[in-house]
Amino acid sequence: MATKRHHHLCSSYFFLLLPLLLQFYSGESQLQFNYYAQSCPKAEDIIKQQVINLYNKHGNTAVSWVRNLFHDCIVKSCDASLLLKKAGGIESEQASERSFGMRNFRYVDTIKEALEEECPVTVSCADIVALSAREGIVMLGGPRIEMKTGRRDSKESYFTEVDKLIPNHNDSLSTVLSAFQSTGIDVEGTVALLGAHSVGRVHCVNLVHRLYPTVDPSLNPEYGEYLKRRCPTPNPDPKAVLYARNDRETPMIIDNNYYKNLLNQKGLLIVDQQLASDPRTAPFVEKMAADNGYFHQQFSRAVGLLSENNPLTVDQGEIRKDCRYANSITNNVY
Repeated sequence: MATKRHHHLCSSYFFLLLPLLLQFYSGESQLQFNYYAQSCPKAEDIIKQQVINLYNKHGNTAVSWVRNLFHDCIVKSCDASLLLKKAGGIESEQASERSFGMRNFRYVDTIKEALEEECPVTVSCADIVALSAREGIVMLGGPRIEMKTGRRDSKESYFTEVDKLIPNHNDSLSTVLSAFQSTGIDVEGTVALLGAHSVGRVHCVNLVHRLYPTVDPSLNPEYGEYLKRRCPTPNPDPKAVLYARNDRETPMIIDNNYYKNLLNQKGLLIVDQQLASDPRTAPFVEKMAADNGYFHQQFSRAVGLLSENNPLTVDQGEIRKDCRYANSITNNVY
């Protein structure tokens, strides 16, 4: 009888501990603060200084770091697959239409080179993506976000998955909410993440359908006329520098002007404007428009969640020597 009772208790404890054991073995649980404290103590400071140096020379790099995080982490995993170039049978995610307008990848190499000089083959490109975004957000007047590290790099690209997993510029709000929900980010967090559009700009290619042949009635008429001046033709050249900014007042600051603009019908993309009218998201838009501190708090939470989406850790992936190529390719090149 005692043996049966002991067996029953052991089984009960096992099932109680099972969720904790599963969490322990998940990739997210392997990430930790100050992961490089022993192996490369200066790693985070090096990344911070490189981001500052690059910002002082090329201010738009800060925006690129934020976009890199989004594009990398929402596609399968935060594993720097975005950075891989076409080589050795790998098709680069950068070639996807969803990557249209992305730039400054070469400056990731600048950061990686500084780290390699200090600690060879130690700091992952995936952690560079995450930490450069953190520092870029600070350079753009946003909050400083505590981030865990310990991600490893993918050996493959997910080119065929990009169009499925990254929402298009003018997808519906439901599609966007679903995409972020798949990474564990709730509606409130998604509304906050889209606040990154505060420092964004949109190429006229993705705007003209709201302007021609007639201006979308959901747009503020005065704003619509401004957009037509920025995009004077219904058939813009994709290679030309023709774009409009979401926020004309503080275009290089991550702040709540984005939400104030939405309440005044000045959203660039359809999904931007839908945030202010959809009952699922409108209350958060109104609250963020009224309270920049609340916006920054929710933005920090959402970026943190996104940065921990399904990372490769421990014995998964690798630490790339060159962020542009998997080590198997790098070893054959050098």
